[in-house]
Parts: sequence; C-alpha cells; structure tokens
Amino acid sequence: MVFHPPVAITAKAGDAGKYKVGLPAWNMVLRGFMSGAYIAMGAALATVCSTGIAYSAAQITAGAVPGGFASAGMVQLVMGAVFPVGLIITVLTGAELFTGDAMLAPMAAFIHKVTWMQVINLWIFVYIGNLIGSVVFAYICANGPFVSFDAAGVGTVTAFGSRAIAIAGAKTGYVGLMGFYSAFLKGIACNWLVNLAILLGICADDAVGKFFGIWFPIMAFVASGFEHSVANMYFIPAGIFTQGFITDPTKLVASVNWVTMWTANIIPVTLGNIVGGIFFVGVIYWVAFRKEIAALK
Repeated sequence: MVFHPPVAITAKAGDAGKYKVGLPAWNMVLRGFMSGAYIAMGAALATVCSTGIAYSAAQITAGAVPGGFASAGMVQLVMGAVFPVGLIITVLTGAELFTGDAMLAPMAAFIHKVTWMQVINLWIFVYIGNLIGSVVFAYICANGPFVSFDAAGVGTVTAFGSRAIAIAGAKTGYVGLMGFYSAFLKGIACNWLVNLAILLGICADDAVGKFFGIWFPIMAFVASGFEHSVANMYFIPAGIFTQGFITDPTKLVASVNWVTMWTANIIPVTLGNIVGGIFFVGVIYWVAFRKEIAALK
C-alpha cells in the first residue's frame, strides 16, 4: 500500500480543489446531485439498520426487552458503522460533496491562488446539487421501504418509517439561541472529521486504503452524534415525506417541517460545516505545511 506523507496529502488536496473549481456549473450540479444521493443512501441504510434495536432504561429494568438489547450508544455505533458507504462511493466515483469542498476549494485558494469567487461558486452549485439528490432519494425511501401500501393504495408507515420520523424530529429539535449554537458546534466537529476522512482517502492510492481511511472518521462523526448538512438534507425530508402518510394529527411531530428543517438545522449546521472544513482542517494544514509545499514546486 502506497502511503503519501502529510505534505504530499496537503498538496494533493489543493490540486483536487483547483480541479473542482474549474468545472462548469452544470457539472458541479450534476456531480453534486450524485453525491447528495450517495450520502442519502448511507443515511437510509443507517436508518434501517438502527430500527428497533434501542430500548429505554425503563424497559430494560422491567424486563420488557425481548432477548438481547442495545444501548443508545450501540445504536449510534450501528449507524456509524454503515453510514460511511455514502462518502466512500462519493470519493471513489468522483462525485462532489459540499462538506468536502468546504476544505478542498479553500486549499486551492491557499496553494494555487484561485479566486475566492471561484470557491464560493463551487460551493453554491454543489450545495444545490447535493440538496436535489438528497431530497430525491428521501422521496424514494418515503414511498418505498418507509411506507407499506395496501390494495387500495393507502399507505401505512412501517417501523423503518417511524424511525425516519424520529430521526428527523431529533434533528429539528434544536430550539432557541443555544440550540442554534449546539447545532453549529456539532457541524464544526462533523466536518472536522469528514475532511480528515477526505485527507486519509487522498493519502492512499489503492481502493482498500481509501476505504479504511474514509470509514473510521465518518463512523466517528455519526456515532458521536455530530451534524452533517448534506446528510440532514436527506434525514429531515425523509421524515417530512413519511409523516405525510400519518392521518392522526396527534401522532405528528410538529418540528418536522420544511421551515424548521432550515431554521433549526440546515442553516446552523451548514455554517458549522464551513468553519470545520476551512479553519480546522484547511487553514491548519496549510499553515503547518506551506513551507514544505512551496519547496515541492
């Protein structure tokens, strides 16, 4: 397995960013759509695999747990173990992910002196593509495994659908200024790990090395409960679409709607993801290795 030293990884990150900002807008959107769907695939898998394995402390104490049981931490571990498939597909197939570009494009600005307008241009078009891809896959899941239809075409939410709504409810449950701040900080921590995964993927030349380099940091961010803007572009719409099949108003989760999706989650998380990508990975690695990178030229 070929392993690139840190200075080479940092330089390669800048090269990748330079290539990305040079793509035409339609291609940024198209590749963004692809990655949005891929991240949604990992999120959907995490939803299904984490369904029905968590029991409350009261249930465990009362002996109401059938067979074994999983703690809340184990549920997070299961989600973290399967979610990375989305980023692995994204990196290995050349799709565009906003959270990765939050580090790679600024790296290009630092190293190759591409303009910040080019960086922002990439972010905007990839973000749009990610959103479209995520929402499309959320619709597919909400009308597929998350709902069961009878002969008359009436849909009933499945256990997987209930889990999807619960996840969406948790992600839109940030309230007030401190809730915004919490989501922002979780966004920073998430993209710190995501972009370390990107760098570890760059450091290996073979598929197996890239797989393991990406898997561990992504597993860590999901299991830790951090927030990823593109993943949430799937998680929350999946809950919104699925909740549309519930006819009893008392069973609806009030916070799961298109407005709170943005105000309670996507906006603060996106800001946190940008800070985590630029400053906690991009700037730090550029400052740490800029003299060595200059020597490579």
